[in-house]
Amino acid sequence: MNYVNNDPKRFADLVAVFLAGPYRVTPRAAWPLSYCVENNPGLIKPHLKKIIDFLGKPGEHDAVKRNILRVLQFIPIPKSLQGKTVDLCLSFLTDGKQPVAIRVFAMTVLGNIAKENVDLKNEIIIIIEDQLPYGSAGFVSRGRKTLKQLK
Repeated sequence: MNYVNNDPKRFADLVAVFLAGPYRVTPRAAWPLSYCVENNPGLIKPHLKKIIDFLGKPGEHDAVKRNILRVLQFIPIPKSLQGKTVDLCLSFLTDGKQPVAIRVFAMTVLGNIAKENVDLKNEIIIIIEDQLPYGSAGFVSRGRKTLKQLK
């Protein structure tokens, strides 16, 4: 993270390593990628479509999904990518077999997108309320925060 800092060229190199793999490298590159974006959200803009497409790639390690979703919660998703992002996040949120971190990050991304879309907002509220009684402590905590934000 310190090496990449705010340098777009170094960040592009990190994204290239993240996307190219191999399998053991991608999850390890996911963590610094997410923290670089948290510190400087503008870095991800030129790579966002590739990152979202990669999120939909089947068979990826949970760390990869978790860190991509973590990245997406810090940035505004452009309208052109919102449909695919919403579809992926809804599938993660409603899949009880997904780890809690993936589900709560997906919930936050959906909540951020739904601020601008009333129909989506109502759908997400229903999904979260349905899942709250069965969620872990972390899921319930994030669910309540997201519901408060959406209502």
